Amino acid sequence: MTTIKDIARISGYSIGTVSRVLNNKADVSDEARSRIESVIREQNYQPNSNAKKLKQSASSGIAVIVRGMNNIFLDSVLEEIQFRMKEHGENISVHFLDEAENETDAALQISVSSRPNGIIFLGGSPLSFGRSFSEITVPCVLVTASAASLGFSNLSSFTTDDYSASGYAVSKLIGCGHRRIGIIGGRLAPGSEDGISGRINGAVAAITGAGLPFDAGICYEPCSFSMQAGYDAAGTLLDRFPDMTGLFAVSDTLALGAIRAFSDRGLSVPEDISVIGFDGIDFSGFSSPRLTTVKQDIAELASRSVDDLLLRINYGRPAAHTVIPFSFIEGESISSPRSA
Repeated sequence: MTTIKDIARISGYSIGTVSRVLNNKADVSDEARSRIESVIREQNYQPNSNAKKLKQSASSGIAVIVRGMNNIFLDSVLEEIQFRMKEHGENISVHFLDEAENETDAALQISVSSRPNGIIFLGGSPLSFGRSFSEITVPCVLVTASAASLGFSNLSSFTTDDYSASGYAVSKLIGCGHRRIGIIGGRLAPGSEDGISGRINGAVAAITGAGLPFDAGICYEPCSFSMQAGYDAAGTLLDRFPDMTGLFAVSDTLALGAIRAFSDRGLSVPEDISVIGFDGIDFSGFSSPRLTTVKQDIAELASRSVDDLLLRINYGRPAAHTVIPFSFIEGESISSPRSA
């Protein structure tokens, strides 16, 4: 039987995007809607309306707030969280937000309207927690970013050391002989060592620490997290930085879009330009060339987050903050530059 996960895989869009098309939501591009609807027809997919009604009527003990609608990595973590919660017999409700929305404002509204026993923030930014999180009293977990410095007694966090991991990734490019390195993704927030800003700053620190020049106005292009955004950002950056030989994308999703952009411009990866990503999503092992990337431990992030939240809900355990080790995948997308 075809599932919503199959539709997402075949169409190349996230489960969240497919869900919004199935529910006829307006916040989907015409291109995405057309592609997903085409795949639905081809696969003869029929949503289970009875299951949907049951899900809507069931009480939701745990709320999961996902900030980012086209992020394949977050979809993978969400799937693992759902699986773990199901093992524990917990009902969850999932709320998708745009990257520009404030997740703590959304959490406050959810707390008032549905009174969940706990909340998981997936893909959130610590910068969003200073304003209204203090009004939320239930146990919460921030996944993929650290809340250690925020000081909230009801907020745990489980994350990768983004700053160190991105620095390690860029050091691989430098070790191959690259001296003109670009970066795409997220928004630059100087000084941060956490989350997406931490990835950017860790990469910049690795570049400048090696004595290489880096002008953010030339070498960096911000963007949201989708393959199309990665495609567009890579093209924009290449126009501004034509002698770039290496690219660090702050997510695999962006890296895959960038590889396509370079190919459409007649450039080969890694012969003409090397590309390295971040996340280690399954798709990265099936791209051509296979993507070289930092891999986050999705299963560990999800299981530790779920276990922590349920222990604090049921037994009043104190909040915890844990950094999950990353690994490195040697793919095929980086090599020495031709000019080295």
